[in-house]
Amino acid sequence: MYLAVSGNIGSGKSTLTQMLSERYGLRPVYEPYAENPYLEDFYRDMRRYSFHSQVYFLSRRLEQHLNLVTGARYVIQDRTVFEDANIFARNLYQQGNMEERDWQTYWGLYQGILPALRVPDLLIHIGASLPTLRRRISLRGRTYEQAIPDAYLSGLNGLYDGWISAFDACPVVRVDGDRLDFVHDPRAFEWVCERVAAQGFGLPLLR
Repeated sequence: MYLAVSGNIGSGKSTLTQMLSERYGLRPVYEPYAENPYLEDFYRDMRRYSFHSQVYFLSRRLEQHLNLVTGARYVIQDRTVFEDANIFARNLYQQGNMEERDWQTYWGLYQGILPALRVPDLLIHIGASLPTLRRRISLRGRTYEQAIPDAYLSGLNGLYDGWISAFDACPVVRVDGDRLDFVHDPRAFEWVCERVAAQGFGLPLLR
């Protein structure tokens, strides 16, 4: 059983990953943002550090997949390598913050490792508008995130909308992050769990 949680910066995916891991007894695998030595530099100067930051994330995602996800019986992942490539790196390229040759090099690396990656059994996607993302980013108080441009977040949202609409590698549960506050409202979290169960992932775990 491999679940994955996708969503923009500040959508609540790390929190939902933790809640679902506790509910279903899954091993959580979190995004390695805190370990990225380029991240603060990247948010100060996206164009200069975009390639460095994205290649770091790509290498760590591959390490996570090979060591923690592939072969694991019960696991849940906070953001996948598929998003890193199709959403975050692509957004940087489309907005002019990654040069053409860097994008082509990055995309070639991604395509090279793609056959080795396990696909989730279920993807849970949290969609949230810019005001919601801004509010949650402010509340969690990571200094380097406060100056993220609105255009950057909006670009990510646009790519997420297209990507999740076309995603057919596994079933998808879509969560309205503007309406459902699964952190503070137990009924909202139960709504998510009901949708997970409707895909055949219940307690006790049968898949």
